[in-house]
Order: sequence, then C-alpha cells, then structure tokens
Amino acid sequence: MSDMIWRFAFLGWLCVLLSVSARARGADGRSPGRTVTFNRDESQVRTRPRRDTGGTNGAPKTTHGPPFTSCRLPLTPAEHRILDDNTHETGFNGDDGSSFTLTWVGDGTGVILVLSTISAPIDSFLEGGSSRLYRSTDYGKSFHDVSNRLNNTFIRKEFGVSAGPGNSLHVILTADTPVVDNPGGVIFTSTDAGVTFRSIQLPFHLAQPITFHFLNPDYLVVISIDGSLWLSLDFGATWTKVHDGAHSFMWGAGVILFFSYSPVGTVEADRRGELLLKRTEDLGQTFTTIAEDIFSFGYIGGFLFTSVMEDLRSPRVIYVSSDQGGSFNRALLPSASTEQFYSVLDGDEDMIFMHVDNPGDTFFGTMYTSDDRGVLYSKSLERHLFGGHRKSDFTNITSLRGVYLTNKLDEDGRIRSVISFNRGGEWRQLNKPDNVECSDTVNCNLHIHGEHSRYNRIIPMLPLSEPTAVGLVIAHGSVGDSLSSSQHPDVFVSSDGGYRWRGTLRGPHHYSILDSGGLIVAVEAQREGQVKSIKFSTDEGQCWRSYNFTEQPIFFAGLASEPGTKAMNISVWGYRPEDDAQPMWVAVTIDFQRLITRQCDEQDYEEWLAHSARGGASDRDGCALGVKETFRRLKKMSVCRNGRSYAVNRKQSACLCTREDYLCDYGYYRHGNTSDCMRQPNTQNQTLHICLNGEEEELQSSGYRKVPSDKCEGGFTPQHRVETVVRPCGVNPSTDAPTSRSSSLRHFDTPRERMVLILVCAGAGIIVLVAVVSAVLAVRRVVYRNRAPAYRFSNLRIQDDDNGITADLESGTSSNGTACQQDSDDDLIG
Repeated sequence: MSDMIWRFAFLGWLCVLLSVSARARGADGRSPGRTVTFNRDESQVRTRPRRDTGGTNGAPKTTHGPPFTSCRLPLTPAEHRILDDNTHETGFNGDDGSSFTLTWVGDGTGVILVLSTISAPIDSFLEGGSSRLYRSTDYGKSFHDVSNRLNNTFIRKEFGVSAGPGNSLHVILTADTPVVDNPGGVIFTSTDAGVTFRSIQLPFHLAQPITFHFLNPDYLVVISIDGSLWLSLDFGATWTKVHDGAHSFMWGAGVILFFSYSPVGTVEADRRGELLLKRTEDLGQTFTTIAEDIFSFGYIGGFLFTSVMEDLRSPRVIYVSSDQGGSFNRALLPSASTEQFYSVLDGDEDMIFMHVDNPGDTFFGTMYTSDDRGVLYSKSLERHLFGGHRKSDFTNITSLRGVYLTNKLDEDGRIRSVISFNRGGEWRQLNKPDNVECSDTVNCNLHIHGEHSRYNRIIPMLPLSEPTAVGLVIAHGSVGDSLSSSQHPDVFVSSDGGYRWRGTLRGPHHYSILDSGGLIVAVEAQREGQVKSIKFSTDEGQCWRSYNFTEQPIFFAGLASEPGTKAMNISVWGYRPEDDAQPMWVAVTIDFQRLITRQCDEQDYEEWLAHSARGGASDRDGCALGVKETFRRLKKMSVCRNGRSYAVNRKQSACLCTREDYLCDYGYYRHGNTSDCMRQPNTQNQTLHICLNGEEEELQSSGYRKVPSDKCEGGFTPQHRVETVVRPCGVNPSTDAPTSRSSSLRHFDTPRERMVLILVCAGAGIIVLVAVVSAVLAVRRVVYRNRAPAYRFSNLRIQDDDNGITADLESGTSSNGTACQQDSDDDLIG
C-alpha cells in the first residue's frame, strides 16, 4: 500500500499543465490595451555622471546583420515649426514616484489618468508609501494633479487604475488599507472619467483588482483575501457575498459567471485537484455544479476548458465545453506524460491553437489546431519553440485574416521563424527582405524576434499589427540562416501581411501605429543613453523623418498612444535628473494632426487583393481560407489623414476548394513538403473514436478536415463519414460486434434471452460500480491524508498580453478576463 501511495503522490506532482496566453483582457480584468506602466531605472540616473562610454564592460560584442538601405527625408523648416508648435512637454516637478501607470478612459475622450506611486522603505511599511493621481483631458498635452479628489489617499500600485469597458467612463482605484484593525478595504469610484470620485468602504479586503463585466460597467466581481467571491450590480455601492472558498472566476457569455471553489472552504496547493466548477446564469441567485475534481479552468473564444484528474493513477486531462458548461467532451490530443504541459496559444469561436510540450526540458513541442468544437485536434507544427519561462513566440497577425507567426527549434539547435497564411494549415519560412542582400553561402531568410528575445532583453517590443491597418506588420528581425542573438536586431516592415518584408530601421526601436496605419512612429532604444528625437513615416516605413522633440534629452521609459490606432497623438515618457540629482518624470506629447492636415479622399485609396502573388493571374490568386478579400486601403504615397471615422472596407468572394483548404484529420499528418495527409504509423490498425455528449462516434475519415472558418465551395471534397455507435462512451465492443442498434441484439432472438441478458448486465454493472467507488474513496482518503504539501500544481489563467490586443466584446465569445489568486506555483496554466 505504501508503494501505491508513493506512486499516486508522484503522479500528482507530475501534473499536466494547461496555459492560455490568449489575446484578450488581462488577468486583472483590465483591458491591457488601455493601461501601460512605466518604471524608472534607478541605475541609469545614479550612474549617468560616471558612465564609461568607451567599451561594453565585458559584454559580448554584437554586430548588425546584412546591410540594407533605408530612406531618410529631412524636415523642412515649415514642418519643423508646425511640430514645435504642437509639441507639449509636462514636467512632474517634485514627484518622486518610481513608476507611472497610464490608463485611457473611454474611447475618443482624450482622458488619461496617471497614477504615480512610490513604496515606503521596509522599516516603515505600515505607512505604505505615497501616490499621486494626474488627469489629462487633451490626449496628454497637459496634466493636472487631482490627488485631492482622493483625499490624498495612498493608492495601491499593483491594483493601479481600473477603467470600465468600451466607451464607459467608469474608473476604480483601490486604497492601500492595512488589513489589521480595518473591517474592509476602501475603493474610489468615478462615473465621469475622474472628474469626481466617491469613497466606498468595502465589507471585505481585496485579494486582487476588481473585474468589470465586459459589457456592463456596473457589474463588478472580485475575490477577497479570505477566499469569498463578491458581486456588485451597482458599481460598487453595495456588495453581496456569492460564495465561500472561491479560487478563480471568469465571465462567460452574457451574464454567465464561472468560478471554481473548494468544498472545504479553503484552497490549499495540495488539494487543488478537489476543486469544483460552478456556473451562475442569474448573477449569483442560483448555481449549477458543472465539473468536479478540477485543478483549473479557462475560457476563450466561447470554449470553456477544464483541467481534470480523472483518477489518482493518471495525469490530468483536458475537457472542453462549447455550450457554456452545459456538456463537456474530452479533447483528443496525444497523451501528455510526465513533465509535459498543454498551452492554449490562441482561440476564437471557430478553433483553438494548442501546444503540447515534449517530455523533459526540451523547450519545444507540437502545435495542434482544433475543429470547430474544440475537441478534435490535428498536428500543425512540430518542434514548436516554447521557452523555459513558459511563454511562446506565437503571434496572431491581426492585420490580415488567418496569418500567424511563430518560431521553431530545429534539430540542429537553431531557432527559425515560420509563418502560416491559412490558420496553421501550412507553415513556411519568411522570405528574404527585398532590400537585403545575403552571401551565397548562407540560407537567407528573415527570422522574427518574439517573446524569448524580449525576455532576454534583446528587443524592446514584440511584433505589432492592428486590425485597422490592413496588411501592416512591424517587427524586429535578423536576416540569415537562423535567429541570431549576436546580431543587433533591426526593424522590418511588411505591407502585405507577412509575404514580403523590407528593412526599415537599423537597430532596436520602440514603435507605434497611428491613424489606422497612415502614420508610424518610432524611438530608438538606447539602453544606456538618453533620447531626444522621434522618427515618423507616412508611407508604411519606406521613408522616415526625424524630429527632435526636446532640447534636454530624457531617459526613455515608453511610448503611449490611445488604443485603437485612431489618434494622431503620441506621448514619449521618460525622466531626467534635476539639479539636486533627483529624477523628474517628463511626458512629451506630439500632435501630428497639425502636420498632416488634409483629409483623405477617394483618390488616396486603392483596391488591394490580399494574399495575392505579384503578377498572379490564376483563378486561385488571392485565395486564402476559401475566399478572396479585396480591401480599400490607403496608397503608400498619399500623405493625408484617415481620421477617426475610417473603417476597414472589404469585399469577399468564394474560391473553389483545394487541399490547401484542409487540415490533416485527427490521426493523420502532412507528409513531407506535400499537401497529402498520411495516417500516423501508430494508428494504422486502430479504429478512431470520439466521445461526444455520452455517445461514442467512430471516425471514418479520408484524412482531411476543412480548416475552421474556411469558406471555400466545390472543388476538392474528400470523402469522410462519421458513424454513431449506440453505446456509452468507454464501452468497448468485441472484435466482431456490430455497430448499429438494429443488429446489436441479433444473437439473442427471444424475449427471455434478451431479459436474461439485461438482468445479468445490470447486476454485474452494479457490483463493479460499487467496488470501484469503494476502492477509489479508500485510496483517496489514504493519499490525501499522507501526501506532502510541496506538490506543484498549476494555475489556469488568461495571461497578460503586453501588446494589448483587444477582445471581441460584442459577441461575448472572447475571453473576458479572469481573476486568480496568486500562489507559490511555479507552473502556468491557462
């Protein structure tokens, strides 16, 4: 028995992970596109007078990749004067905050709230620290100290400023209230974008920032420090305790709220496998238990995922629901053995991208794509890179439908970039940039730096694309045989969604897209120096102008622009030492609207066929995911404003189906570089089954499955058939057993024989069920009583996305935020 217990405990430690790095709202419920935090690097200010500019202090020497030429245009004196007149600098005198958190309130309001905080020394922690709140109503051109509206209360930095969804003017700030001798925390709420604030005494202490409902800003939900789930329906004025022992929660579609909780009232790391998942559809009035024995759960694209331990002798498995938890089906993926994990990379209402890690610390695995039910998964990319810090380079290029970019770790140990233009159906290396020449001895491709490079401080920003800037992609890259960390990454731009690239800026930069792609701005990343100039381009990065926005250089902290790319204002944030050597925060806002004054007209736009090969004349030219899409977009040489009223205009027409419109079905793989799907060797003689809603389906497939959301018509149509087997899931027939109801009883011809068969089966089933339940309960009591509290369990959550891609708030099918209690877990589950 002791050996059995040890095995169960060992299996418990080797849990399978599920991580969701969804492009949605952040883990704190705030929209990441609305909030950005700048931190001051104290070492820069302290060492500036003594900085050695003559060497690299032993750091490895870096070089640039193959040379390319970029177009530089000078500013005319008139242009310089216009920018000078429309550049506004604000110095936050006397503010010694170590970090500034900016939050945009509403859509197109021009309101920015800035929270400045500094923590007190450890020996005076009871005083907390100090904070200031500033407000701007003109897109950051000027700021006013409004701390007195909060009675100069110290606001918690880690909770920041929470702004309501969409065009809401609702704002919440959380006071840093000591738990001792206080019945609850204090929040400040505003319904007019910070003009006035109301102080509210809470009946509990917050364990995390308050989460807004994704459509109704009056609906708030949060977990308190004692594990209680609280709900407010009147923007925090009154609160109702919904449930005890809560661990995490998520908004679903409509007003559905999912939450996991511990039946014993507390959530301990070694008992995470005992969590229950509940759903309320009436804002806490009634509850339904929809899953048991879960470790964690996640919600993305309308799919609800649960990580479940079915029994103590097996690792966790993933169950998926596409009907808000009404029914769950097991995801058909290769088994994840010890030291492996699952990661949901991205998803919408049509499909899910799932990474399954390889055993051991290999830092790579296999990427799979799901069907439209989130249940059947097909292999998409092998040796997909997934770093030791539990983040992937996987990127959704939002400026063109169906385009994804990621990195793979090849067998020679090199990292290479690949791109897919049909939602993971096929992957290819990126083409060499048009203006880059490589030596004949090197395989010359563009390789994009992603999350791994940013984590290692090789680049300051991830690839950037926006849905309103059709086809535009900006990214740091290296040109050559593979991704290089010994080269300075340069900035490359694609205007057609990743087919063709062009080198545009030498060295790493911070960049931002304005005016729906009509304007790009960039600031060179200076690790040790200060900056005073900004570069901008009106032709998608082909040519650049440079403007000195200040006479006194500043240590750069970040760029800030209104979410949604509609604005033409950009703020450069940083700090500079004053005469007393204390740093002063500085914000410089440049309004390009006065420089680019002409509104675009019809002559400034062109018809552009997406996914089109240069000079392609075939009927398939431009076909992607079964349709041709023609966009009306701005000509590169047109210098004019798209404006706030600009909307993406597209026309679609269906294409004939080809094999490119199909993925390899479950149990099949794409053979070599062809489009043929072959049966996986380990499934050659097996009948594939899928369990859906308690009934087993036998898969009869020719190996092809249409890519979810593909809209092709006619053409290549593989034959496939799904036959429903009338038996409960998990009941295996004999080798010669029939599969239809009409023939399932043909060996028992008389009613007496059939009755005997039914009675025997029922009696045997009851005996087996009682025995199994008794054994499982006995083993659980022994294991849970004896296992140590040091096992590593994982936390299912939607991770923050620093690029801030906005969720689909209208349909309610995107992940609408999650709240989770941070514990000591080393693993990430999403």
